[in-house]
Amino acid sequence: MLNFLPAFLRGLISSLLLALNVLVYGFMILTLAIIKFVLPFTAIRKAVDRVLNTLAQGWVYNNSVWIALAQKISWRLEGLEKLNPKGWYLVSSNHQSWVDIFVLQHTLKGHIPFLKFFLKQQLIFVPVIGLVWWALDFPFMKRHSEAYLKKHPEARGQDQETTRRACEKFALVPTSVINFLEGTRYTAAKHAQQQSPYTHLLKPKAGGIALAMNAMGEKFQSLIDVTIYYPDGPPSFWDFLAGRVKQIVVLVKERPIPAELTRGDYGGDAVFRAKVQAWVHEMWQDKDKLLASLHRGA
Repeated sequence: MLNFLPAFLRGLISSLLLALNVLVYGFMILTLAIIKFVLPFTAIRKAVDRVLNTLAQGWVYNNSVWIALAQKISWRLEGLEKLNPKGWYLVSSNHQSWVDIFVLQHTLKGHIPFLKFFLKQQLIFVPVIGLVWWALDFPFMKRHSEAYLKKHPEARGQDQETTRRACEKFALVPTSVINFLEGTRYTAAKHAQQQSPYTHLLKPKAGGIALAMNAMGEKFQSLIDVTIYYPDGPPSFWDFLAGRVKQIVVLVKERPIPAELTRGDYGGDAVFRAKVQAWVHEMWQDKDKLLASLHRGA
């Protein structure tokens, strides 16, 4: 709709609409969060959480408006038909750009509940939106280096406990929990540094998804395996705001979660850990082959 405008103006308008959306919905969400904080009773929390999730979905729908205004994207979407907006899902996706988050929210809205992300602890200090994420019970993770953990072994279980507490809250109302298994955005440099065995993916980290399955295994009805592909290459966030993204492919596959992988100690049981890693590896192999076929067809 705004394609006649220069890219810079489209980006500026998109940025302003995004900021306005954050401020308006952020204010409403934080107001309700105060009620939840002051009156921490299960019945009140459950009712407030439903309203909070509805507001969060409204924020996603409004973002879809400026996305449609800024650009005319050719979407290829597959696998959304049988999903349930009132179900509980564990979601996994490859990760290449900040744009992935908006792509996932835009394409999955109305098909599954509002997505909850695992975030770096530093992101809680992002103006307004950091507090909104806190109010919506997004788990903030402390990511320590291996060198730090060797000096402070007591810190090794902090993220596991954060995940467990967050998933206990998610069990109150229908929720989708997303985990980027790669842990960071894909780049050629990171791929080379890792010596990744996959052609188009970084090595997956199975610990977070194992903890989520352990904490909510009986609630999750399935895993939503999402593959995102940008035929013109992964865009920057500014490219997305400015309407420079012309094609996006989002392929969704619903996978059953094996019951035996929801009961076990990932950190302390080497046999169980190997089973989870083998399951994740098989899923990652399938995704790598799918991405390879998409690259060949581009």
